[in-house]
Amino acid sequence: MATVILLRHGRTSSNAGGVLAGHQPTELDEAGRAQALAVSQRLAAAGLPLAAVVTSPLIRCRQTLELALPGVEPAVDERLVECRYGDWEGQQLKTLAKQPLWRTVQAHPSAATFPNGESMAAMSARAVASIRDWDTRVTAERGPDAVWLACSHGDVIKAIVADALGMHLDLFQRISVDPASVTVLRYTPLRPFLLRANDTGGDLSGLRPPKRRRPRRATSSDAVVGGGAGPAGG
Repeated sequence: MATVILLRHGRTSSNAGGVLAGHQPTELDEAGRAQALAVSQRLAAAGLPLAAVVTSPLIRCRQTLELALPGVEPAVDERLVECRYGDWEGQQLKTLAKQPLWRTVQAHPSAATFPNGESMAAMSARAVASIRDWDTRVTAERGPDAVWLACSHGDVIKAIVADALGMHLDLFQRISVDPASVTVLRYTPLRPFLLRANDTGGDLSGLRPPKRRRPRRATSSDAVVGGGAGPAGG
């Protein structure tokens, strides 16, 4: 199956101010723009031929991609949008931390539904469905060596990673996804593999598809005992 790069948007003024933005049209701040440009440099240095680029519709993701992949027009998938936090949107995190629902979000997020918003379980289901649908499509059209990219939000990416690792959503707060970080997954017929997590500066050239085409074999779901030798690069 194909390999997906999950890119979180760069830092926003809401991130910097400790505000839960949700679906508000918050934009990248100066640091966020610099982060997106750094992602651009990483992707260019790696020479990755991206088979598809997909994004959340919110402006902070669009701005990130405009800087990270200039000239690329991404497909928009509403399923990758930020969680609908409802009445929590626009409030300071330090204020929200005093509400009873905060403890549920931290310890039992699968049971958390935001007032006049959506549940975290619903957010997870739609996001996972999006990534798996796109991955199947890219693999069918471009083959199992294809690499594609999806730009989304912190909690959304954490939910996708938790699903890939076979973790219950109640454990997803153990996962960190920093602004402008990349997290890389490869799905196989039996299980996904987490190749990178919360990577904000590593070399991405190991994700390049092989230059020479060998006879195509069935995608293996086996893990390498002992850890293996890692990617050979391009």
